[in-house]
Amino acid sequence: MRKLKWEAGEIMEFLRMEFPQAFAGGQSYTVEHLEPGKVRVSFVAGNAELRPGGTVSGPALMQLVDFSIYVLLLAHHRESAAMTVTTNLQISFLRKAEAGKLFCDIELIKHGRTLSVADARITAGAGDRLIAHAEATYHMANAE
Repeated sequence: MRKLKWEAGEIMEFLRMEFPQAFAGGQSYTVEHLEPGKVRVSFVAGNAELRPGGTVSGPALMQLVDFSIYVLLLAHHRESAAMTVTTNLQISFLRKAEAGKLFCDIELIKHGRTLSVADARITAGAGDRLIAHAEATYHMANAE
């Protein structure tokens, strides 16, 4: 796997400047761990992300996956990955996700010039209970 070109702080600074809507409504993401081909991002799900019954909504979980993979692609390519776009995202919701801190672990399973494919796992709470599993494909646009 290629060496990272950006560290977590540089990625978050770029996102706050170029993609501020990702943080709209006070959404809070933290890059917990970053290495070539892998990232762990945490997200605090609050009332805005809840459906009736106290379940974190599917779109909020999908957004966490999409955001996390984008972070990893930016780490590998810096701003040249800014126009990287999601071409496919398939997700299986396995357990109820409750409000609080959620973790999304991403691993690139193919990282090519044109397409990148990632495996995603969303967990929560003690024991890292698996909440959702996803696979996503991204078109690398003008990434160098």
